[in-house]
Parts: sequence; structure tokens; C-alpha cells
Amino acid sequence: MKMWMKPLGSVLIAGSLLVGGAALPASFGIGQAQAAEVVPMNVINVTGKGEVKVTPDVAYLYVGVESNATTAAAAQKKTAAVMSKLNTLLKTDWKIAAKDIETEQFYVSPNYTYSENNGQTVKDYGSTHVLKVTYRDLDKIGQLLDAASEAGANRIQNISFASENPDQYEEEAIAKAIASANKKAAAIAKAAGRTLGAATSISLDNADAPIVYAQYDRAESASMAAEAPATSINPGQITINTFVTVQYEMK
Repeated sequence: MKMWMKPLGSVLIAGSLLVGGAALPASFGIGQAQAAEVVPMNVINVTGKGEVKVTPDVAYLYVGVESNATTAAAAQKKTAAVMSKLNTLLKTDWKIAAKDIETEQFYVSPNYTYSENNGQTVKDYGSTHVLKVTYRDLDKIGQLLDAASEAGANRIQNISFASENPDQYEEEAIAKAIASANKKAAAIAKAAGRTLGAATSISLDNADAPIVYAQYDRAESASMAAEAPATSINPGQITINTFVTVQYEMK
């Protein structure tokens, strides 16, 4: 996947430079040096930006279970029981392929309490298991998350939206970036009382499509969840950027 990175914008005008290199002695300290010949330069370097607005086509949901118990084994067992129900819900009821469900986090750790008499002691143990779910039916995300919550998921983190194939927008983004560079360079040449020549070099810097995040807020208790309206998740749009650095002759 191409990396779409935003470089620091830079504009450089190099005027007519003539550097005459005088002959250096045959020896200079240790080793030898030769006179450098520098070619006069009349160039403009600019960075152009191309921007394409895209409707996301995939969502990444982070859904899991967190349990507490007096022992680590008991906490893990409680989490495993709910995760079994959650996996069945995702695979059977929502027809999500196994390849689109993967463990993002899993850990069991002690929770501590502190008192002046006893200092730090173990209060209980927590077990957390979070799944990363790739889901493409964006209109039903809210329903899916509500169903997961009702199945016992109590660790629902941010939802992220993206484009699975940002490369398909590359040609449009590049064309816009080159047009942006041409416009900048022409303006600089005009301001300098010169005319713009041909492009002598072009470099492309790409970055992945950005990710847009949405927050899922849902009451955890079953009674409150039953009274709450169905969750609505709006993915909006994401912006894919590409940048080109172009060097032009300046006449």
C-alpha cells in the first residue's frame, strides 16, 4: 500500500549562480582535492497538493469484554464465556467471516488497592479480551454494536472508517497535485519577472488514506440499553492527499 505522507511545503527560487572554482593545491592536509565545477542554475522547486474526498467503504470495530473476579482464573473464565457468545453473534447472526475477526488485545492483570495499614494489596483480577472486527455494511454498524452490547460486550472502543483500496484514487490525486505545482511555479516565475520552462524532475510522496474515528456511546446496563434508541453511526467522508515536488526551469 502506498504511503501518503504530507511533506513540509517548500518553495525555492535559485537565481543565476556562477561559482568559479579556482585550482586547489595538489595536497590539502591528508589526501587531494580537485576544483569543483558548478553549472549555473535557474530553477524553481515547488510542492503541489492533490486532494480527493472519498466515502469510506470499510469500518474497523473494536469490541470486547472486561471482567473482574477474585482470582485470575475466575476473571478469565467470565470473560471467555461472554466472548463465546459474542463470537457466535458475529459469525452466525451477522455472517462476518472469521478472517475479519481477530484478537486485538488480551490480558489478565491484578487490580490493586492501597491503605495506610496494609500498603498496596491485590483487590481482584481483571481479564480483558478485545476483537478487531472488519465490517463493510456501514449502514448497519449501529445495529451491530447494539447487538454486541446486548450480548455482553462492555468494552466497545472507537470505530474507525477508511478506504480499503485508496490506490484507485491515485491518478486523480496526482493530476490535482501536478496542477497545483504548475500554478504555484507559474506565479513565482511571473513575480520574479521570468517565464516558466519545462519540468525537469518530479518526485511523488504518498500516504495511506486517513482514518476517521467515531465514538460509540451506549449505556452498559441491560435496562438502560433497552430504553435507549438505536445507535446511529455516520461515517462521513475521508480525505486522501498526495504531494508532488516538481523542479522547473526558469527562463
